Amino acid sequence: QVQLVESGGGLVQPGGSLRLSCAASGFTFSSYVIYWYRQAPGKERELVAAITSTGRSFNVPDSVKGRFTISRDNAKNTAYLQMNSLKPEDTAVYYCNAHRIAGKLYDYWGQGTQVTVSS
Repeated sequence: QVQLVESGGGLVQPGGSLRLSCAASGFTFSSYVIYWYRQAPGKERELVAAITSTGRSFNVPDSVKGRFTISRDNAKNTAYLQMNSLKPEDTAVYYCNAHRIAGKLYDYWGQGTQVTVSS
């Protein structure tokens, strides 16, 4: 059974930090590109970070550059999103996505974790 489970969200004050985790099971995690997306109320889903199967990050938008860092531990089947210097506009539901194209498309999503940045 394929599962992606995000955790680590919560309420944080502006300027604070959170570390999100994405725990995978039921598939070969180390073969997948991992993406973190977010979606704020009334807005489209936005890509905030991505990391290749071998650990190279890419596709970092200007809105989070220098503040968000994606990483992964293939031995633990887990990806992370370290978020520093959080701003109210970072408030959103954050989703983890595992993606692979190998003859056909394999695409898995987690249920999301809420991040609220507010004083």
